[in-house]
Amino acid sequence: MNTKPFLAALALTAAISVPAFAQDATKTKSDAEKTKTTADGMMTKTKMADDGKMKVKGKSDAGDKMKSKTLPRKGDMTTTTTDAMTSMPASGGGVMVGGAMMTPDKDIVDNAAGSADHTTLVTAVKSAGLVETLKSTGPFTVFAPTNAAFDKLPAGTVNTLVTPEMKPTLTKILTYHVVPGRLMAADLKNGQVLTTVEGESLTVMKSGDSVMLKDAKGGMATVTTANVVSSNGVTHVVDTVLMPAK
Repeated sequence: MNTKPFLAALALTAAISVPAFAQDATKTKSDAEKTKTTADGMMTKTKMADDGKMKVKGKSDAGDKMKSKTLPRKGDMTTTTTDAMTSMPASGGGVMVGGAMMTPDKDIVDNAAGSADHTTLVTAVKSAGLVETLKSTGPFTVFAPTNAAFDKLPAGTVNTLVTPEMKPTLTKILTYHVVPGRLMAADLKNGQVLTTVEGESLTVMKSGDSVMLKDAKGGMATVTTANVVSSNGVTHVVDTVLMPAK
């Protein structure tokens, strides 16, 4: 029995009836072996192989993806989902940082406050009076040092920086980690010079997917978690505190 027409029809029916994405308008393009369906908010491609195997791929406008494979078996079929619906960090999904999910519906400060790895940074931001700034519309790109990054500083440095008399110095250091605009990891190029809110520059050192930043004193910080999207910008976690020259 030739199951290809039946399987293709079934895949098309399933694709246009997915409740999470299908709306009223549907567009379909097909040929003998392939079917492409575009419903409001969801594009689905179906491909039928000569051996009766059917592959279905889907992508929503938000960046969510679906992939499945159907194998014929004695006139019947078995469907195996190889990649369930997954959210991409740049769209509606989130990124785990410091044991908490960072989500795009929260601002930079609220996301950072949930991370167990950034308690020192959050305390420093509060001491510098930068909370309202980093909760504003932005957008901002923040290179966020972890607690371990602050621990690399000479003993007593953090305790000194959060005192009221050191607020100007602390503010300079923290704003040196902030760049205007929303820069995803893909936007950062090797040799690119970034002008920070503090006024001095950071230099991007990129090789493949590895991103490092060179500060004004020649220090290097590595991005350990990239593309933590917030409502008012994006955060990249770094393993070293960046230092301005002045």
